[in-house]
Amino acid sequence: MLYNYSISMKVLLTTTSFQDTPGPHHDKLKEAGFELVCERGPLTEARMLELVGDIDAFICGDDEITKAVVDQALPNLKVISKYGIGLDKIDVDYVTEKKIPLTFCPGVNHTTVAEHTFALLLALSRQLITEANHCAAGEWVRLTGNEIMGKTISVIGMGRIGKEVAIRANAFGMNVVGFDLYWDEEFAKQQNVKRCESIEEALSAGDVVSLHVNLTDETRDLINKESIIRMKDGVIILNCARGEIVNTDDLAHALNQGRVGGYGADVLDVEPPPSDHPLLHAKNTVITPHIGSRTYESVQRQAGMAADNLILALKGEKPRAQANDVPVTKYC
Repeated sequence: MLYNYSISMKVLLTTTSFQDTPGPHHDKLKEAGFELVCERGPLTEARMLELVGDIDAFICGDDEITKAVVDQALPNLKVISKYGIGLDKIDVDYVTEKKIPLTFCPGVNHTTVAEHTFALLLALSRQLITEANHCAAGEWVRLTGNEIMGKTISVIGMGRIGKEVAIRANAFGMNVVGFDLYWDEEFAKQQNVKRCESIEEALSAGDVVSLHVNLTDETRDLINKESIIRMKDGVIILNCARGEIVNTDDLAHALNQGRVGGYGADVLDVEPPPSDHPLLHAKNTVITPHIGSRTYESVQRQAGMAADNLILALKGEKPRAQANDVPVTKYC
């Protein structure tokens, strides 16, 4: 179906996963007749300010959409379609104040991120990266790893992704404890997840701590010198949420001292990181470049929803998921 817009809409597309992965999401934008401005995000506020003056809509990733960016984009900006679920880089309150519909894509990447979480855990537990590098160098070095069966995993944040991690942990024979402000008792009973009454209790209980919380003022630097002291010696920490949830310097120090046994992360506080980023060179780390949701299956789900949300909002119809309560206006 072709969408006939009264004027050609200029759309800024920044998410590289959308751009790099083939699928019907590209056809949706083409059929809509948009004029696409493609950039390789995530973009800084400065770069956004250079681009947004005549842009009608965004399909954005983790770009900095600040008050200044919104002001620069108005009056042309009509819709912001977030690819993914994290809204911490967007000034949601100001976007809402300026009556700009903000859509997002919940429920499309939880299985993929949970699988990636376990890829990191297994890589650390069995020293797979080190062993593979030895073999690639022609070296037959046989290190001794650890099982994860019987270990306790603390899942911090029991939303969609945290629940999928709990399900997979059970399949591996792990003991699962969790913490969330909004506890799903029915799920916990079904999956034999023990509820911790506080984050502190959950952090101290786990041989493995897996982070699945949003970035807020309360969760920023959640993993720091003081919280690491409360954890088990040799704990493995997994982070497929946001890099700013950990204090980089504190964690790097704990890794290098052996207090933390391993860190598997798909996110860093600076992306892409400088070559001297402390966690890139700390002991027993496996860092991946924010690809936890970047599978062909997940990208097509996310990109399809992001494209649908944009098109529906511009048509004045209800998007598949909206992050604020601004009424949509018909522009076609």
